[in-house]
Parts: sequence; C-alpha cells; structure tokens
Amino acid sequence: MALMVHLKTVAHLRGKGDRIAKVTFRGLSFYSRVAENCEEVAHFNETFRWPIASRLDGNEMLEIQVYNYSKVFSNRLVGTFCMVLQKVAEEGHLELTDTLIDDNNTSIKTSVTIEIRYQSMDGTVGVWSDGEFLDVPDDRDGMFAFETDSLLSGQSHSSVTSPGRSLQGSIPTFRNKGREKKMKGMKDKAGKGVFSAMKLGKIKSSKDDHRKGDEPAVLDMEDLDRKAMRLAGSLDPDTISLASVTAVTTNVSNKRSKPDIKMEPSSGRPVDYQISITVIEARQLIGLNMDPVVCVEIGDEKKYTSMKESTNCPYYNEYFVFDFHVPPDVMFDKIIKLSVIHSKNLLRSGTLVGTFKMDVGTVYSQPEHQFYHKWAILSDPDDITAGCKGYIKCDIAVVGKGDNIKTPHKANETDEDDIEGNLLLPEGIPAERQWARFYVKIYRAEGLPKMNTSIMANVKKAFIGENRDLVDPYVQVQFAGQKGKTSVQKSSYEPIWNEQVIFTELFPPLCKRMKVQIRDSDKVNDVAIGTHFIDLRKISNDGDKGFLPTMGPAWANMYGSTRQYTLMDEHQDLNEGLGEGVSFRARLLLSIAVEILDTTSPEILSSTEVQGETVSNISESATGKIDEFFLFGSFLEATMIDRKIGDKAISFEITIGNYGNQIDGVSKPSSAKKKKKDGESEEEENELIQNSSEDEADEDGDLVSVSSTPLMKPVITDRNYFHLPYFEKKPCVYIKSWWQDQRRRLYNSNMMDKIADKLEEGLNDVQEIIKTEKAFPERRLRGVLEELSIGCSRFVMLANKDVNQAGRTKLDRERLKSCMREMDSMGQQSKQIRTQVKKNTVRDKLKLVQNFLQKLRFLADEPQHSIPDVFIWMMSNNKRVAYARIPSKDILYSIVDEETGKDCGKVKAVFLKLPGKKGFGPAGWTVQAKLELYLWLGLNKQRKDFLNGLPCGFEEIKAAKMGPGLQSVPPVSLVYNMKQVFQLRAHMYQARSLFAADSSGLSDPFARVFFSTHSQVTEVLSETLCPTWDQLLVFDDVELFGEASELRDDPPIIVVEIYDQDTVGKAEFIGRTFAKPTIKMCDEYYGPPRFPPQLEYYQVYRGNSTAGELLAAFELLQIGQGGRADLPPLEGPTDSERGPILPVPLGIRPVLSRYRIEVLFWGLRDLKRINLAQVDRPRVDIECAGRGVQSVLIQNYKKNPNFSTLVKWFEVDLPENELLHPPLNIRVVDCRAFGRYILVGSHAVSSLRRFIYTTPDKTSNNWATTEEESDKEKRKKKKKKKGGVEEEEETDERVLDWWSKYFASIETLKEVCVFYSMYSYTFIHPLFRFALRLVYNKELESEYGNFEDWLHTFNLYRGKAGDDDEQALDDDRIVGRFKGSLCMYKLPLSEEITREAGFDPNMGMFQNIPHNDPINVLVRVYVVRATDLHPADINGKADPYVVIKLGKSEVKDKENYISKQLNPVFGKSFDIEATFPMESMLTVSVYDWDLVGTDDLIGETKIDLENRFYSKYRATCGISSNYSVHGYNVWRDPMKPSQILMKLCKEGKIDGPHYGPGGKVKVANRIFLGPTEIEDENGLKKQTEEHLALKVLNHWEEIPRVGCKLVPEHVETRPLLNPDKPGIEQGRIEMWVDMFPMDMPAPGPAIDVSPRKPKRYELRVIIWNTDEVILEDDDYFTGEKSSDIFVRGWLKGQQEDKQDTDVHYHSLTGEGNFNWRFVFPFDYLMAEEKIVISKKESMFSWDETEYKIPPRLTLQVWDADHFSADDFLGAIELDLNRFPRGAKTAKQCSLDMIRNEQELPTISIFKQKRVKGWWPFVARDENDEMELTGKVEAELHLVTAEEAEKSPVGLGRNEPDPLEKPNRPDTSLMWFLGPLKSLRYFIWHNYRWLILKVLGLILLLLMLGLFLYSIPGYLVKKILGA
Repeated sequence: MALMVHLKTVAHLRGKGDRIAKVTFRGLSFYSRVAENCEEVAHFNETFRWPIASRLDGNEMLEIQVYNYSKVFSNRLVGTFCMVLQKVAEEGHLELTDTLIDDNNTSIKTSVTIEIRYQSMDGTVGVWSDGEFLDVPDDRDGMFAFETDSLLSGQSHSSVTSPGRSLQGSIPTFRNKGREKKMKGMKDKAGKGVFSAMKLGKIKSSKDDHRKGDEPAVLDMEDLDRKAMRLAGSLDPDTISLASVTAVTTNVSNKRSKPDIKMEPSSGRPVDYQISITVIEARQLIGLNMDPVVCVEIGDEKKYTSMKESTNCPYYNEYFVFDFHVPPDVMFDKIIKLSVIHSKNLLRSGTLVGTFKMDVGTVYSQPEHQFYHKWAILSDPDDITAGCKGYIKCDIAVVGKGDNIKTPHKANETDEDDIEGNLLLPEGIPAERQWARFYVKIYRAEGLPKMNTSIMANVKKAFIGENRDLVDPYVQVQFAGQKGKTSVQKSSYEPIWNEQVIFTELFPPLCKRMKVQIRDSDKVNDVAIGTHFIDLRKISNDGDKGFLPTMGPAWANMYGSTRQYTLMDEHQDLNEGLGEGVSFRARLLLSIAVEILDTTSPEILSSTEVQGETVSNISESATGKIDEFFLFGSFLEATMIDRKIGDKAISFEITIGNYGNQIDGVSKPSSAKKKKKDGESEEEENELIQNSSEDEADEDGDLVSVSSTPLMKPVITDRNYFHLPYFEKKPCVYIKSWWQDQRRRLYNSNMMDKIADKLEEGLNDVQEIIKTEKAFPERRLRGVLEELSIGCSRFVMLANKDVNQAGRTKLDRERLKSCMREMDSMGQQSKQIRTQVKKNTVRDKLKLVQNFLQKLRFLADEPQHSIPDVFIWMMSNNKRVAYARIPSKDILYSIVDEETGKDCGKVKAVFLKLPGKKGFGPAGWTVQAKLELYLWLGLNKQRKDFLNGLPCGFEEIKAAKMGPGLQSVPPVSLVYNMKQVFQLRAHMYQARSLFAADSSGLSDPFARVFFSTHSQVTEVLSETLCPTWDQLLVFDDVELFGEASELRDDPPIIVVEIYDQDTVGKAEFIGRTFAKPTIKMCDEYYGPPRFPPQLEYYQVYRGNSTAGELLAAFELLQIGQGGRADLPPLEGPTDSERGPILPVPLGIRPVLSRYRIEVLFWGLRDLKRINLAQVDRPRVDIECAGRGVQSVLIQNYKKNPNFSTLVKWFEVDLPENELLHPPLNIRVVDCRAFGRYILVGSHAVSSLRRFIYTTPDKTSNNWATTEEESDKEKRKKKKKKKGGVEEEEETDERVLDWWSKYFASIETLKEVCVFYSMYSYTFIHPLFRFALRLVYNKELESEYGNFEDWLHTFNLYRGKAGDDDEQALDDDRIVGRFKGSLCMYKLPLSEEITREAGFDPNMGMFQNIPHNDPINVLVRVYVVRATDLHPADINGKADPYVVIKLGKSEVKDKENYISKQLNPVFGKSFDIEATFPMESMLTVSVYDWDLVGTDDLIGETKIDLENRFYSKYRATCGISSNYSVHGYNVWRDPMKPSQILMKLCKEGKIDGPHYGPGGKVKVANRIFLGPTEIEDENGLKKQTEEHLALKVLNHWEEIPRVGCKLVPEHVETRPLLNPDKPGIEQGRIEMWVDMFPMDMPAPGPAIDVSPRKPKRYELRVIIWNTDEVILEDDDYFTGEKSSDIFVRGWLKGQQEDKQDTDVHYHSLTGEGNFNWRFVFPFDYLMAEEKIVISKKESMFSWDETEYKIPPRLTLQVWDADHFSADDFLGAIELDLNRFPRGAKTAKQCSLDMIRNEQELPTISIFKQKRVKGWWPFVARDENDEMELTGKVEAELHLVTAEEAEKSPVGLGRNEPDPLEKPNRPDTSLMWFLGPLKSLRYFIWHNYRWLILKVLGLILLLLMLGLFLYSIPGYLVKKILGA
C-alpha cells in the first residue's frame, strides 16, 4: 500500500529566485530539490512516495507548501495547497492543477500541478498498470501509521510482540488482485472512517456497473478478517472479550447504522432524594437590633429555625431534612431558597432581610454532591441597589439513591471565618455577582393542537355563527423560582404575542434551566400544551472569550402527548416536560437576551418582580429563509410485532412536525392565513403551490405526500410475536415540508457527534483491551487520539461555512467561535496527550480522554432547534399504538460526508416502544415492533441521491395516478428482484448472571433467537441463573433481499431475548441482546481464520439495567446452487438423553482441560425462615459445569451452624480460557423429614478468577537490603532527636485524656492550638505522639477488603429480583450467608507444594486455617458519637440513644438518651459476651426516644465480627502506636506486643524474633530499631522488649511473604441505614470494636471515652465608663440633645441571662459613669471552644436540651425612655477566644478596631484571664455603613468556678467586693431643680467656645473703636507738632 504524489510544476510565481516545495502527508514531510533561478514557472518533476500501513481515509489531507529558498535566511512561504484525499481514496488516481492560498487563507495566483496515485491494500481502488508496483514492500517505515487504524486493533498481537519475527507478520501484505472488485456495497470503501470529505461528485466507472452481478465477490481473507474480528476483538482463538459493548454497535459497513441497545426511557421516572441542610450561623446581617429567623424553602416546603433575639450574628446550628420522590429533572430544577426574616412571630410575618437562591442541580453537580461549611451571600430582592445584606453559613447536601456522601473533616474553624474565601458558590463563579435583566421575548407560535372537543365548537358555532380555533394559548416562563406570563390570545392555532417577560436575577445565576411553556387558558384549569427547557450553560460561555446568555430569535419545537384532544390525557406529564415527548405539539419563536445592570444609575427599577411588556414584530426572514424539505422512508422489514396488536391490520405513519400527520395533525387556522409559506397541512398544499413563486410549480408540483404505509395484516412468527409479510415488496413513504433552512446548526452538531461516536467507540475498545488484559492498550489509545485530533482539525476546516446565511443569530456566531476554539484546543491537547501515552499511564490518560467525550457531547447539543424530530407511529385500528422518535439531525443529508446525519441513507433497526408512562417498567422492555427502516431527509433540490443508500437490486414502483411524464416522483414501494437464501446457525452456548425471575431466587431460562421473520427457541433449563444450553439452532432457507456482496457486509442484526418459563401463564421477559452474524458466501472457503466463528459475550439488557451476559456465536451461510449439501456438515445430536437437540460443534465450543476445585465449608449464617419453618438441617451443594460436591449435613443449625468437615474437592473440565469459565453455583438446601429437600437460597459466583491458586514465589524471601536498614537508622536518629526535645517539655499528663487523642487525630478542633498557648511548646506538639493511630471516615471493612483474606462471605438470594434502578432491593432478597472459600487449579499440581513440611493433605490448599469450633469471646463496643442524624421528631430534632444487639443479647441505653440532638456525643463502651459462630453479627442502632408511643429506629449498622476475628489483619484489637502501661494511653490487649509477635512468627513459619543489643530486633532478615525503656506508674524506668516488638507489628506489612497491614488503633465511621429508606444514609456513627477470646487472660478495664464534662467558669465584666455615645433625645424646652445611657450585656445565646447597668440620666456629652459589674457563670468545653447550655425549649418540653454555642460576649448601649420603648444605640460583640485588645484611652478607640479585625492581633480571655480597655460601639446607618455610636471602658475577668467560690463578688455595686459609686455631674438631675446651675451648664458647656470667641471679638472691636476715636486727635497733634 502506498500513496504516490508526482509534483510537476508550480506556475504564476512572482519575481525571480530559487524555489523549494515541501509535501506533507500523515505528519511525514518530504522536501523537493531546489529549483534554481526560475521566474514564472518552477519545474520540479519529482515523485514522493509514502508506504502506508493503514487504509487511506477519505478525510486525510495532503499539504504542499511552496517556499522561496534562501541559503542564508530562513525560507519564506509563498503559499500552501491543501487537499482532502477523498476522491483519491475512491478513484485511486487524480491529476489536477489548483491555486495556492496564503497565510490569510485567501487564494493567490500561484498554482500547482500534481498527479496522485494510491495503491490500496487489496486493489480495491484504482487499476494499476502492471509495471508500477511489483510487490508490496515490507513497510518498516510505515510502522508509525499502524496505530491509527482502528481496524487493526483486532489484529492478533502475538505477531508484534515476538521480536524474532519480522514486521511482515503484523501488517498484512496483499498481492494485487487487479481485477477483483471487492465489496461493491461499501460505497466509500471499507477504510473510510466515520468521516469523508467533500464529495467531488459521484463518478461510477461503467466498468463497475456491468460487473455488478456476475463476478464472485472474493475478498482477501485476511482483510475481511480484520473486519470481522473487529467484532470479536482479537484473532487469538482463545481470547474473547467479556460482554463487549462494541460487539454489535461497532459498525463494519456503511449501509446500516447502529441499533440503540437500551430501551427504556430513563428520564421521567421518580427517584428518592434527600436534601439535608444545616444552617450554622449568620453574620453581618444588616439592620439594627434584629431578631433573625432563617427560613429554608425547597420547592413548596418551608422550614424555619428558631428565633435569636437582638443579634446581628445569630448562631443556630440547626439541621433540616427534606425528602422527595420525584424524577431527576424535576428535582434538579427545584430552587433552594434561604432567607433571613426579622422579628417574625405568630401574628406578623416579619420583614425580609435578604435571600439566597440556588437550584438543586447546582448542588448535585458539586463534588460529593454537597457544599460544606460555606457562606451564602444574602441579597434583597426588593432593592437590587442595596448590595450584600449579610451571610449565612450552611451545609447543603443532596443525596440520591445509592450516593454516599462523605463529610469532609475540616482542619479547623479559623479559616472558615474567612467569609470571602468560603462562599457558597460553585467553582469559577465570581464572589461579586452583579444584577442582570433576563429578557425572554415571545413572538409567536404555530401548529398548536386542538385543546377542546369538537362538540363544544359546534355548540359555539350555533350560537355565535363562526368557527373558532379551539385553543386559547398563553406562554408562561419560569426561572429561578419566579414565573412570568404573556397575555392570552383567544382562539388561535397560530397566536402572535410579541411580548417580553423580564426577570431580574443575579448573574451568573445559580439556576441552570429556564422553563418555557405554552399553556391553554381555560375556565376550570389551565393545562400545558408543550414545554421547552433552556439550559443557560448551553446558550452562554463563561470563558475569557465567552458571551452572555443569548438565543434566537429561533424556533423551539415542543413535544408531548399525541395531538388528539381527550378530556383526561393520560400522557399529560409529557406536555409538562417529563419524559420523552411522543408527538410534535407546537413550535414557538422566542429569543433571550441578558443585560448586566449598572445598579448605581438612578433611573433603575430596584425591585426584582417579573415584568412584562410588548416588543416589536420581527421580520419573516429573521429566523432563516424558508425552504422545501423532502423526507423519504422505506420499510424494509417489520417484525417482532407484539401479539396484542397482531390480530388487526397495521400501518406505519411517519410525521415531521405536523406534516404527514393524518389523524390529528391538521389544525387549520380559521382566518385567512393561507398565504404563509410554511403550510401546516396537506389540504393547504395545493393552494400553497398556486400562490408560491413560479419556480416551485415544476415537475413535482402536484406531488402529494404519502405519509403512511398501506394497511397489512400481520402473520404469526411464533407464540409471542408477529411480522408483516413485506418480503420482496417494501412500502415507502415521502413527505414534503417547509422549514427555515438552518441546516448549518445541525451539520456542526453532526460533525461533533460523529467525532464523539468515533471517540466513544475507540475508548470502549481500549477499556475492552484493558479488561481482557490483551496487549498494547496504549497503541489503541494513541490511535484514538490521532483520530480525535484529525477529526477536530477537520471540524475547524468545515464548520466555518455559510456564515452569512439568513437567520444566523448571535448565538450561532458565538457558538461557532467557541466550538472552533474548543475543538482546536481539544485537537492540540489530544496530540499532546498522544505523545504522553505509555503503558503505565494508559488508565490516567483514558480518564482525561473521557472528559473530552463529555465535552464533545455537551458541545454537540444544539440549543436552537430547526427541523423538528421525525416520529414513526404504528397504527392499528386507527389508533396510535407504539412509536419511535428519531432526531432530524440524524437523518439529515449533506453533500459533505461529515455533516450528514449518522443514520441518513442507512438502514437502521428501530424498536418501537409504548408512549409515556406505559413505557416504564416491564411494559417498556418488551419490543412492540422491530423495523428495518431507511430514512433520508434533505432539501428538495438535493433530492436526486435519496435512494443511494438502499441495498441494491430493486425496482421503483410509482403511484398509479401519476402521469407518465413525471420521472422524479419518489416510489411508493420498492420491489427487490434479487434474493439470496441463507442458513443461519446460532450457537447458543451459555448465559450467566441472569436476572432472578422466580420467587426461589432462580429462573428457568430459555432463549429465543429472531432473525428476519424467523424465530427459534432453545430448551428450557430449570432453576438456574447460569444456563449452559450448549445448543445449535439452525434456521433454514432464510431469504434476504438485495445484492449478495452487500448482504455480506451488512447482514441484518439478530435479536436474542431470554425468558423465564413459568408453569402457568406467559413466559416472563429477562432481557435482550443484539448480535451480528459472521457471513460466508457460497464461494468462500469455510476455514480459519474466520470460521468456525468464536464464542463471544453479549451484554443482556433489561430496560436500562444489565441483566446478565450471553456467550454465543452466530454464522450466516449462503446456500448456493448445490443446495445445502455444500454447507459445512452438521454433526447429529450426540446426547441421546437430550433428544433431537444439536450441540454446539467442536470447533466452536471452547477447549477444555482438567481442573480441581477445592471448597472450604466453614458455616452458614443468618438463615431466614422458609415458608414459616426454621431451617434446621441445612446442606450446601456446590456445582460447576455439571460436576459438584455436597457439604456434610449440619445436624442442628441452632446449636452450631458450622460444618464439621472443612475441605472437600471435585474435578471438572473447564475451558482453558479463563474468561469463558462457567459460573459456580452455591445452593443451600434444608433437609426436612421423609427425605424432602427445600431450596433455601442460592449464590452464583460469576467469575472464578479470584479463586485461582497461584504458587507463592519462593525467591522473594530475602529482600531486606542493608541499604534500607541504614536508611531506617537515619530516620530513627532524626526521630530520636525530636524525641529528645519532647521529653524535656513533657505535657501535664492530667490534662490529656482519650479525647485529646481523638481530637489530635482528626485535627478538626483547635485543641492543638489551645495547648500550644497553654504550655507554649516548641513546634512539635506532644499530642501528636499520643494521637490515635487513625480515624477512618468509612467502615473498617472497606479499608481491609471486607476482611475476606481467606474466609469469604457469599450472600444467598431467594425471591424475585427487584426492578428498581440498579437492583437496590437486592438486600431484601438475601436469606442468609454462606461462609467458606474456593480454590481452583489445573491438574496435575507441582510436587513441591504437597511435599512441604506440615502439609495436611485433608486440607488441600487451605493450610494453617484455624478450627471452626465454637469459641467464646468478649466483645467490647465503644460508641464515640453520631453525626448528622436524620431528624425523627416534628421539631426537626431527635432524642437519640444507642442499642446494641449481638445474637440474643441486647443492650439498650435508653435512660441515657440525649435530648434534642442530631450530633450526639455518646462516649460509651458496652461489654457483651458472645459465642462465635452462633452470635457473630453485631448490630449497632440509634433509636429516637419518644415520651409517648414506641421509639423509632433512626438507623443501624451491622458488623460481621467473625470475619474480623479470624482475619490475618488481626482486627480483634487495634495496635496502638506506642506501648504504655498506665494512663489513658494504656495497652488494651491482654497479649503484650512481644507475645503477639511470637505468635505471628510461629504461624507464618518465619524466623524470629531475635532481640539484639542496642534496641534492635530481627524478623525474617529484616532489622527494626526502637527504644527499650518504659516508665511505670511511679516513674521508674524498666528495660522492655515491647517497644521493639510493637515497632515490628506496626511495620508488619514489610515482612516478606506473610506480611500484611495489621489493624491499628482506630475509630471507624459507619453509615447508619434504615431499612425503610434503602440506600440513603440516615447519619453516621463513630465507633470501634475490640474482641478478646475468653480462653486468654482477661483484658483490663475499658478505656474511659465518656464525653468531656464542660468546665465551669465565671466571667466578670465591669463596665466603668462610656464616652461619645450618640445623643438621642431632644429637650422639651431648650431643644438640647442628651441621652439616658445604660449598658446591657449577655453571654449565652439569647437574652435570658441579660444584665443591665443602672441608667446614667441626661448625659449631655455622651459620657456615662457606671462602675457596674456583670457576672456571667457558664460551662465551657475547652476542646471545642463552645459554651454548653441546657434549657427547656418551651414550657411544654419534657426535659432540658443541651446546646453548644460559641462564647461571644455582647455589650449594647441603650437610651432609656420612660414611656416609649428604649432606643438601641450600638453594640459590640466579642468572641472570647479571639477579640481585639482594648484601647488604652478613649481617644485611641476607633472604628478600625472592628473594621480591620482580621489584621489586628487578637487575644483570648481564656489565656489572658484579665483584660481592661476601651472598645467601640457600632451600629449601621441608613446606607448600611458602620458608624461609631459610642465607646465603652470595660474590664473582663475570667475565673474558674473554684476561684469564684474563694473570692466571690457582688452584682452591680453590691457586696462582696463592692465598687464605689460613680461620680456623675449634677446636671444629670432634672434641670428644673437647679435651673441656673443647669443653664450655666447647658450654655457654658455647649457654647463656651462660641462665648469665648464672641468676647475676643468684642475686645478687638473695642480696641479698634478706641483707635479710630483717638487717631484724629493724635494726628493733629503730630502735624502741629504740639
């Protein structure tokens, strides 16, 4: 194979000079020689040749660049010539002259003349003269291209891997079979991928035509093989992919498109959701002295927090849960609204402070589906100019079924106080969101259905006398929780509104979708006619070159229920937008624009109410030029018609919009709107043609659409299905319709879809290769990336066309730009990633590329519709029965191949389904009918090619009434005069993991195979989920119509349905799969490599969920002239018992070899009753491939459920290929009296791979190198040094307890910091030495593989499987568990294993297994705390307590319930004695205590203790990090570390431990170091080996062969589940379990984990003075301002403990003197920095509830009034852990102390104990600015309760330790007592400066007057010289 380019000349060059050309193909460039001193023309006359390993793809490019050559400088580019090689790929030879283009893509005069030849793999292209290519060279340099060809991935990889063989083996070399014409059907040749480029006109050589029928289609064997093998995935006879997704869907040919595998519509089905919201606190709320309440609203449900009085930063910590059962779309569109309301009570609704809105979908799309501890910004919807109204800190989580949410352990709360850094906004949304207006313009609608009965209309007509349209439409738009409507247009099928609905919302909005709905206004209730959702993400782009949401003006098509009007429409939901619409309803012309508001401008409306106003009309052409479209369809086959429908005659109808809809499409407008060009119905079409322009009334002027097939009575296929006898006559339909020509949108979308399909297929392949562990997945991935980058560059080339077409909207332009950018960058990235793909990075890169796939699918979804989707309805008895919906873009034609829809002009298998809700559940799984359908949609003027894709060999039959002159009329049916006869052989080998359809938990499966109009069934195998039918079904004389060669590439698909046979009633459907047969034509040889075909796995689907896998092979053999005698022979039935059933022949069934399977029988657990009787004498039967073994009988299940004989084995013949191993079935039967057996339950082990025995590697024993030791020693030394530091500053041990350890390990709480400050340590904090080893935020099991290291647990199932999504109900089917294990190995086994010392032949491979006799164990359960419990009481809280069950013993801790807490700290340990195996399932449940009635279960968790007990991970008692003999860190295990180590070494048969001098210990060639001293209680040091032994245990995983990670000391977090709400977490519990065998020494007492008691403190606050308090009152007589000041303070949550000073009356300066003492006693938890208060919630509460609140001291200054309410002047809130230091003097005290709180150093009263200073009071003015309203001088003094007792103080100024009376000025008395005094005081005090100034002025004036008075006299004196 090679491509040759002969570069002849380059002409029309400018100037004189040297020229050079560079020719590039597939990234490989050649340079020509330099053409020297040429002027106008450069003669190169050179040939370049590329040997290529993969077929030339029609979309590949050849690039020629011409340069001006310079010896010194770099060459200057003259121009470039690019060419798509499609024509070359088809014809094989091309000569052409074409112009070059320069850098700006404009063409220049210079032209190039070239000749191209292409020699393909097998001579399918071009006829070469013999001299040109003598043979195909071996392509060493072509190797680089090998990976890009997707077809090569099927190649056997053995040839590439063996280095000795030349490359010749891996790249098939073909001799040229010049005259053989191969695969005529594949129009553009097999190698053409999804792409090919601009077709240069189809020129068929006459040679091809006359050889159509006569020449045998011989194909190079290997080549086809690669194609066929592309399905099987490999050429290796025994590697077969596991149920390949690509098996059917991979398309070999291009006449058929892929069938859709999944049947059931996934949307629209209700699911369970739970939304949990924790409102923690609010900050910076705007307003004075408010009493805030937070309201949480989701959809229509509202919940409120409690009210906090007079605070701007209330602390709530309240948890709300909302449960929903709705479809996902509905859920994600619901709005979560948080609002803060001020002073709400029973009588008044309160005033709104601010709200925050977000839709549920935004939360769900967050990582972990949640926001955790984030701040929501509140804004006021009524005043958009106002800015931020405060913040609420909350957690929001949305849990769907099966999601589990991990609560992040946050390090500490200080960084959460950084509000700006933790806003409740998704990634990438700016913190400062601006207000924006969303303008939704609604212009008009057309094609509305009747919404009223005709009877009503006739009545109206009788009265009014005119015929009205039967619908009164209006449009309703919903966005961000608000609704807007247009006006109602009475009686109009084509209403014109020209109105706009305006929403005001923050931008970017946190609501993803806008819902636009046309509704019919009605007196009784309005109903939806159709709904359209607009996803804002698709009509905007937030990148730096992005654009605001914009759309249209464009038509939106609406789909919903069928158009007949019925009073009770059963599919009304579809019109509301739930589920897939089954019929076109209407289309609406609308546009959207967004304008960001400048909120500062004065004329802006500040409210966010929805507004409506009218807009001007838009021109007809604004949405594009109307053009005539032509839709053609041909029904090649209609089979599998459901038997319910099969008795009546059937026809099929195709509609597009309302065109073609005969029953209910036509809603004729009554008024004279007939002039419109988009006629809506057939009746109008004639008129349309008369008043349309002349050119349209051409030859197809009177072409009337034929939209339905003739009625035909179905014929029976088998018991369940019928088919229509179309045989050689295939009915056709065609429809003309008029739409705006917006094909460009669909074309771009098609191109992206095709790139995405190709990518998805490639990725499936790569995953397949990885899954089946074949070689070189990285090569295939590189190939995929190569295809992607080529695809992207093609897109960038092709998409930028028709840019100035009519009707292009802003969105079209912007989307094009952004798609081009995205595709361009994706192409670059894929090139870059391709270079990084290595064997070890395949998986990571695969993930990256999967992101590309999602992005492509997102980009491909076009938000602006153009042509409506096509519906195919099956009509029976004039009723619509079943439908299929095909997107119009998929069948849209374009002259450019990439742009053509993927099903255009191809035969597609279409499955019809029931409409709406009928299609949910079982009804949706059965096929209503299967059609083989050919569709073509395109412009009427491009119609000439519409039959091209049909299988060849037909004659057209036109409608009879047409005149003879009309040549171009489409046919009404096609008659095939060529038919081929085949025999289909279906080799049905086995199925596995089928769905359980019977109540026994098994099925009685049989398979039914459909091919064309034939069907056959396999035999029924009873009671199994893994049937091995081993049966060959032969279909004789299958007639297929069309050319032989085409059928060879394009066989119809085979449908296999698997059913469960029931004794009574109809067989029940289990699942379905599709397959394509391998085909042998009569002239082909039956033999390797293609025949016999290999077995392959096919995935079986039931609805959208998988229901098992089928292992089968299918071959289709052509019957030639010689009849069946020529076919490969069939062996007769070999098995006499099975009767006439043919087995799968030898070449196809797998090769078997002998295996031995050993079974370890341990015991049975938790068997439920069967038919109300207890299971008493169970037995286990193991079966695999027809052989098996039975366990011994358990004599008395109650007494001992373990088996007495542990190991048994059996031998069986299994396939050598592991992937084909049949499943192993475990069945438990109960042996009753009189020899009856009853099935208890069963389990199928679908893959035996994990039980295959591999011999342990003997060589890996000595791998401890000395270097590693030295490394360890270095680390040790470092540690020692650190240790030294630690020793000196030993912590006060008394302060530490178990909780210190706990908090240190989760590091959530700031305990660590607190300790720093208390003991001012160096950096290494001793706490970390005492840290618990680990706090797992999941179950221990998930960390250690369920502790199934040697003992496996198999769940036994019984009963029918649930059909709920993803089998969520499987837990209900579990009837018990079998414990045991399996081990399989090929015989014979090597000798050395059996010869090993101590090998017990009875135990087989299960050596060193403990005995399974009953054992008594002490189980100690520690329950630390529970978090996020689901509320159980009406008040949104719960009163939880713990219940622990183990076997028959149950411990209820009911009296210690914790009142009204959703995050209770239990801190308890419980001891229970148990006997394994009878009592081994521990259940820890949390119940809700109720005063009346029974207690409700909140949630429970179950722990299998037995597996933990026997596990080699040693989960009995966690190993701590250090060994100590006293204190809270005491060693808990009765065995010391050294004893444990001895035992482990002995069991593992390893050498050691050897303790050496200097703190060393040697175990199995490894050396560990550690300390050797220990302190006892009295502080004496002793020598010990325990530290060393513990060191080894902590590093046990490093020991070779037997090493594994031992379970450390830990706390595990387990989800609590409630059986009533399966799959949804109800909270989590933190706990751990220790187990001690009773035959060992007894363990010490349990560790004390009881919750810390809060410490009692007393805070004494002395208010000395205030200053500069603003003056509030006006004096009656003098108008003087003054204030009657008092100070109020409180510490605990609300004002119940508030204390007030006395009043300083009549302060004229804002100065107040108090000397008043507040005393606040409180209980404080140091570790959590919370004050604990217990109080009754209300007077009706039974008990006190404990609250934890942050310690914040609030001081407020007030103005006392006698008669009216006191006025609030200002406040300050001090967080006692972090508050600014007070100023020394009143002058230095300013607002900055609050404003710059972050920057200023803060102090904690818990460290300082005593603080005095001035602090500012602040309030907010009208503009929400903070203003200073006073200053207070206060002293804070913190004492502990003991100190407080020793030195008590009085409140106020009372004894003991009284404060002196303040010295207040007299004026504070009423002014009329001493009027003069007070006047003096008033006047002097307020006006003294003025008075002084006036006096000064008077003196100056006096002096001036005197001067003027005396100056004349003096002057006279001076002059006269007196």
